[in-house]
Amino acid sequence: MSSVTRLLLLPAALCSITSPSSAASSASRKCEDSLATPLPYSFFTSSSAYARGHGAGYAKLNRQQGAGGWSPLDTDRYPWLQVNLGSRKQVVAIVTQGRYGSSDWTSKYRLLYSDTQKNWRPYLQDGNIWTFEGNVNSHGVVRHELQHAILAHYIRFIPVDWSREGRIGLRLELYGCSYWADVISFDGNGVISYRFRSKKIKIVKDVISLKFRTTAGDGVVLHGEGQQGDYISLELRRARLQLSINLGSNQYGSIQGHTSVTSGSLLDDDHWHSVVIERYRRNVNFTLDHHTQHFRTNGEFDHLDLDYEISFGGLPISAKPSSGGRENFVGCMEGITYNGDNITNLVRRKKVDTSSFRNLTFSCAESNSFSVFFNSTSFLRLLGQSDSDTLSVSLSFRTWNPNGLLMFTALADGWVEVGLTEGKVTVYMNVTQKKNTRIDISSGSGLNDGQWHSVHLNALENYAMLTVDGDEASTVRTAIPIQIQTGGTYYFGGNFLHTNTRSLQRSFQGCMQMIHIDDHLADLRALEQDLAGSFENISLDMCAIIDRCVPNHCEHGGSCSQTWNTFSCNCTGTGYTGATCHRSMYQQSCEEYKHQGKSSGNYWIDPDGSGFISPFRVTCDMAEERVWTVLKNNLSPQTSVTSTNQEGKAALHITYNVTDEQVLSVTSSAEYCDQFVAYACRMSRLLNTPDGVPFTWWVGRSNERHSYWGGSGPGIQKCSCGIEHNCTNPKHYCNCDADLRSWREDAGLLVYKDHLPVSQVVVGDASRAGSEAKLTIGPLRCQGDRSFWNAASFTSPASYLHFPSFRGETSTDISFYFKTSSTHGVFLENLGTTDFLHIELRGGSRVFFSFDVGSERVELSVHSPVPLNDDQWHRVEAEKNIKEAVLLLDGKYKEVRSTPPQGHAKLEFYSELYVGASNRQRGFLGCMRALRINGVTFDLEERAQVTPGVNPGCQGHCSSYGMHCRNGGKCVEKYNGYTCDCSLTAYDGPFCTDDVGGYFETGTLVRYDFLPEGGTPAFQEMKSVSSVGVPGEANLTQEELVFSFSTSSAPSILVYISSRTQDYLAVVLRHNGTLQVRYSLGGLTEPYTIDVDHRNLANGQPHSVNISRNFREIRLQLDHYSVSTYSLPEASDTHFNLVKSIFLGKVFETGQIDPILIARYNTPGFVGCLSRVQWNSMAPLKAALRSGPAAPVSTHGILVPSNCGASPMTISPMASASDPWHVEAAGAVFPLSDSKARGDGVDRNSAIVGGIISMVIFTAICIMVFVVRHMFRHKGSYHTNEAKGAESADCADAAIIVNDPAFTETIDESKKEWFI
Repeated sequence: MSSVTRLLLLPAALCSITSPSSAASSASRKCEDSLATPLPYSFFTSSSAYARGHGAGYAKLNRQQGAGGWSPLDTDRYPWLQVNLGSRKQVVAIVTQGRYGSSDWTSKYRLLYSDTQKNWRPYLQDGNIWTFEGNVNSHGVVRHELQHAILAHYIRFIPVDWSREGRIGLRLELYGCSYWADVISFDGNGVISYRFRSKKIKIVKDVISLKFRTTAGDGVVLHGEGQQGDYISLELRRARLQLSINLGSNQYGSIQGHTSVTSGSLLDDDHWHSVVIERYRRNVNFTLDHHTQHFRTNGEFDHLDLDYEISFGGLPISAKPSSGGRENFVGCMEGITYNGDNITNLVRRKKVDTSSFRNLTFSCAESNSFSVFFNSTSFLRLLGQSDSDTLSVSLSFRTWNPNGLLMFTALADGWVEVGLTEGKVTVYMNVTQKKNTRIDISSGSGLNDGQWHSVHLNALENYAMLTVDGDEASTVRTAIPIQIQTGGTYYFGGNFLHTNTRSLQRSFQGCMQMIHIDDHLADLRALEQDLAGSFENISLDMCAIIDRCVPNHCEHGGSCSQTWNTFSCNCTGTGYTGATCHRSMYQQSCEEYKHQGKSSGNYWIDPDGSGFISPFRVTCDMAEERVWTVLKNNLSPQTSVTSTNQEGKAALHITYNVTDEQVLSVTSSAEYCDQFVAYACRMSRLLNTPDGVPFTWWVGRSNERHSYWGGSGPGIQKCSCGIEHNCTNPKHYCNCDADLRSWREDAGLLVYKDHLPVSQVVVGDASRAGSEAKLTIGPLRCQGDRSFWNAASFTSPASYLHFPSFRGETSTDISFYFKTSSTHGVFLENLGTTDFLHIELRGGSRVFFSFDVGSERVELSVHSPVPLNDDQWHRVEAEKNIKEAVLLLDGKYKEVRSTPPQGHAKLEFYSELYVGASNRQRGFLGCMRALRINGVTFDLEERAQVTPGVNPGCQGHCSSYGMHCRNGGKCVEKYNGYTCDCSLTAYDGPFCTDDVGGYFETGTLVRYDFLPEGGTPAFQEMKSVSSVGVPGEANLTQEELVFSFSTSSAPSILVYISSRTQDYLAVVLRHNGTLQVRYSLGGLTEPYTIDVDHRNLANGQPHSVNISRNFREIRLQLDHYSVSTYSLPEASDTHFNLVKSIFLGKVFETGQIDPILIARYNTPGFVGCLSRVQWNSMAPLKAALRSGPAAPVSTHGILVPSNCGASPMTISPMASASDPWHVEAAGAVFPLSDSKARGDGVDRNSAIVGGIISMVIFTAICIMVFVVRHMFRHKGSYHTNEAKGAESADCADAAIIVNDPAFTETIDESKKEWFI
């Protein structure tokens, strides 16, 4: 269904017009006369009768005369029973019964109807030749209401299947009523001109209806036009009906009113077709044979301005010359009405100009054509001259198949075959008289388009000619080496057995007529009396060709192609998939992509799934805890406002490369939206005063005009500084309203999402001398997807949610998520009077999807190799359409099944939709969310709030999505989702997958301190905040150290972990770049060392290290190499006592330190990148880069955040002489003990002085930063980038905005303006 169809709501005036379908329905209730029973015996005829008492006249319902009904001969190859209704009747229902007191009945049949006993038309339903279900015994009565009433003089029943115990037997009744209409015959010259009472009319509402019948594919049905360019035209083009309307265009071309819509196909079939055109202003209903197209005309005008007249059957004499060159209509029309006037009746009464008619007749001439309908098992055999030296065959055909055999005949020496190959007519002549000579010729292209095409093959003397569609200029000629001699027998259609020959073509499926053999027209009517030729499985005097692409079942712009039996859809480029392009290829939101484990990036989303809104591209920002959907616009930041109109105003248009419907689909389901706006000004005022006329306004959704700015809200004509009371001039409520010569700015967030996005900004004070303005409109950002998390919990087996009845579509899709611990349960069910739909869980591992198509029930099931009752989220997607049914489980397990060809009328659901338990069914226990049917999300939470046994929302998301939290991240439940807690990991990001790393310059170190028992309260509080998991007094028997690094310099200390005793752990790079691990846990005179000598790690490449200890066992893994195991000596202690600090990059520690570390590795310090540093549950580097000032971590030197995968920022290292942490600077050393330090004669005062100097410099910088920030705070550059609590608001306006960004009671209706 198109977007216009869903959104179009015709006004009440148009609703009073009765549509054709409703008219038929109304007529069906009143039109209930018995049509067959009152007829005399002679009005019933048949193809044959089994015996005298089995004649057609005995086939009346409930009658027992004769043998109790009609039965044909057993040898009848084409049985039928025909009823002459005496005149044209409207038939609405049919009733059948078997032959009385016998074993004879008809179990399936088809229905043909006609006005003339010629050119029979099959009854169609759902785009197929309909097969009715008949009887199962001889006495039962089966009634069928026709979906669409038919108009006919003659009805013919074609038995398709019958009793296996007996033979065909039939009694029947038809219900309906009389029908009469004035008929006018058009010969291609006559035109009916209906003159208006006034010369010009201005019409806002039109209703035009008529029926037509023709064998011509082109012709003007009706036409009216005006001098101002308005027109309405209905025209046949290539047997399709085209409606063109123009309600007006302007002379500048900015408004183009032309609108053209095409409907139907194969309308040159010489059958009656009904047309109804209903227009109210720009809204139009265009109905052809019960299929209605709703559309809205282009342009902005509502009235149809016509001059003088409207014509039927062709163009009027008064038509403009530009309208010429179009053929007049040839055929018949009846029931022509125009805005309540019966035109055909006025013609009969000579109240309308018909002077252009040569011979006006009020009857419709019979067609002389006689068609033969072939299926895949048909053939037709006709006779011609034998032993003739000339072969001449011609015929007309129509088909959808690109291949098929048209004609075959055997020659005295060889054979000739005419067929279709890839849409071309091909002729194969095989002459065996001279070395098996083969001659191939072909002509035409694309001849399988369903239109009539003619073929003429003529072979005589020494050449052959092939002509297609009478185009003599393109006739193909070829030489024949010998003279042919005909065999006299000609086969058409292909399904027959050859002798001594082999056809290369498949059987022909389609229609043929006008068959000429030896230049004589074959008398096909004689076939019915077995007077000429023979046939098998063909239908005479009818062409039952069906255009399976009209109406087009390929949705969302998919292209339709067809063969005789079926159609297929090409969904390329539509964004949809499936047999009918019904199912969207994309997820509904950024939220859904996140929960598939995706990261930030550009994605296609489809918020309404299979609905009318097309997929569109957005940016998904998943860097934070919440997911942001970002719609960017075309306006560059700081765009200068220059050009103004005569009123001195400048209008800047903002576009988003998405439609209004697409934007609304995002904002309507979002929990929060905002858009940043900024107005930089110099002598350019923004809003004026709260009570004055604003200089500048912006236009949002629905072209509504707004005069509040970022940081403010609806009804409050202020900027953010006016809310916060910090504007440059306290007398004004915007910085720019101070009208200063210096640059100022008003900026903030617009957060009332029903007004977003900004589509236009009109600046009204930019034309004065010296005025300048620059505008910034940020992207529209929305977070949250209420539809995706809309959930309900079913706590009782008898609990359910019920929703009002709805009408299903030809294609229906259902999707939802569920989680349960139960093995059985009905998810949802809809019990209609004739239609049924059901989805159920059985056995804890299988999902069933069943539904009705006509009288047949279709069931699909999918088995999951893992249990579905595991209390984790699983997704079910079910779809049924006119071609197939699909059931998909968890996006992996799938079953596809073809659906029956009949019974695809739109489902009528008369009962309520049950979600959960239905009547006498075992209900669903568990959670269900994101239930969507045909693109519409069902609000489970709202219905659950008023339903016993069902609770809104659902907990337990981590059981399904917790695996997305990586690297030790902890999944935290939320009401509408989950988040990953990365505080105990060395990673960051929404899934704990973002490396946290830093680039260390020369002399840089990070120190992380473990707090002793009884630390200061501030540090104890920070301990819980930073998730310090190991107390400082712990005596560890096991620990794990994990980190990554990259460097090009050695030696250096990578990680050093000290204690309040002499225990330590150190990981260093030696001079040759190899890794060394040093463990000292007491009991040994020297630390236990592990040397990894096999490679130089100071090669600038990233390396990972994992060291773990459990008592004496030490396990070491470097990069991707296998784990190596080491063991501490027996003399070594196994307790790491009183862990004190972790040093990264360099050591600066008081107390006893391994002198080898200081002498060999601590100078000049580590230069390179460290990341992912984690000691048990501590992440010291992450704490240094992410935590606040109260964290027990300190950084000395320059530490630059880096992902360690890119080239780090290079900062010139501090000279050694000025580095207070350098070993040789000012003679400073890291003393191992006071006595040793004094003994070495080191001057400790120099180190103290250096520390004091650095503290003074740091304090001075902090003071300067504070002063600068304070100065700029009062210069009007305040940005409201985040919401603040109402408790901190200092005025009523601010309190309202921060409490409820979506408030509506503050909108002053008197100030509400609409921008058109």
